[in-house]
Amino acid sequence: MADTAQTNATGGKKIRTGKVVSNKADKTIVVSIESQIAHPLYRKYFKRTKKIMAHDEANQCQIGDTVKVVECRPLSARKRWTLVEITQRAQ
Repeated sequence: MADTAQTNATGGKKIRTGKVVSNKADKTIVVSIESQIAHPLYRKYFKRTKKIMAHDEANQCQIGDTVKVVECRPLSARKRWTLVEITQRAQ
């Protein structure tokens, strides 16, 4: 239900929250997104991790930051997301 409200507010674009695992490339960050899914047969929950590349125009993210990213048009061969905000800075 919360995903639907977020998608409508952004005009149908997905919003994801994750942790920055790399900021080595210029104006690009790699964000690790963790989700919990249930096994189709046994119904036990386990975590799945997906890494996506996102555009960081100002190079402001550091490794360990929690960030919010939104879907966008393809910016390069693997970059399809843009940084919206840094929700929590790394300690």
